Amino acid sequence: MEPSCLIADDSKSARSQIINILKGATPFKTFLEAGNGNEAFKMLLDASVDVIICDLEMPELDGLKFLKLISTREELRNIPVVVVTVNDDLETKIKGLEYGASDYVTKPFNPEELVARVKVQHKIKSLQDHLKKNNELLLNLSNIDPLTQLFNRRYFLETLEKELMRSSRANTSFSLLMLDIDHFKQINDTYGHQAGDRALEEVAKLLRQHLRQYDIAARFGGDEFALVLPHTKLPQALDVAERLRAAVETLSFPDGLRMTASLGAACFPETNITAIDELIREADVALYNAKRAGRNRVGAMNA
Repeated sequence: MEPSCLIADDSKSARSQIINILKGATPFKTFLEAGNGNEAFKMLLDASVDVIICDLEMPELDGLKFLKLISTREELRNIPVVVVTVNDDLETKIKGLEYGASDYVTKPFNPEELVARVKVQHKIKSLQDHLKKNNELLLNLSNIDPLTQLFNRRYFLETLEKELMRSSRANTSFSLLMLDIDHFKQINDTYGHQAGDRALEEVAKLLRQHLRQYDIAARFGGDEFALVLPHTKLPQALDVAERLRAAVETLSFPDGLRMTASLGAACFPETNITAIDELIREADVALYNAKRAGRNRVGAMNA
């Protein structure tokens, strides 16, 4: 996305002057203009802006009120604001900085000084954006299982805890499915561990294809997967489990590998479930019963 700058000033000639100074001397490719704080704020809600240049004296909503309004929106707080004004008294400067201004330039200003100060603020913003992106990437990596690209066990347990609390408050149901590949050790022993990894990857891909956008799928450990289905009661969860079981059975590989899976389903709320470990235990018991009954089938809690 091209760098952009928003100039908020009630004087059109002042806005044009600033644009002419910055154009070509700064990285900005797009310039937005607003005649007052209200116009500027509406533009910020609709467009991506890297630096704001703002006059203090404006009709309808002045610069200080505009700064205060920006501070109420988390997504706007990191946009640097360079205040440009004829008011040179120290008290006004301090108030502007306290309200969130990043820098202060007094009119009449030196064009080179304005360019330098704006470029510094843009560089700081760029570094902050890069750091934020890297932090988000690291957070995402810490939540993802590297082989299957599904969520990992830690993130899944955190999500399950939140879903149980949300369901308790809203008095709604959600279901938990546990899926285990049948005879997975034999797959590794017969076809090799690389084939076992491919099997896990294909099951993960299948889960992503069959689940809703707001369902959560995770690699719980080894060849076991866990799925959270919000707003889903046990009968509907069993339908989902059966579709997944049938889909796994249709998977095939060039080396002749075929496989099946067993699933266990549990639902919240139930009278004997008050915590996530109890819900997981119910789903695990249902999974164990499915395996004990012959594998390649679905088991349900209390069944």
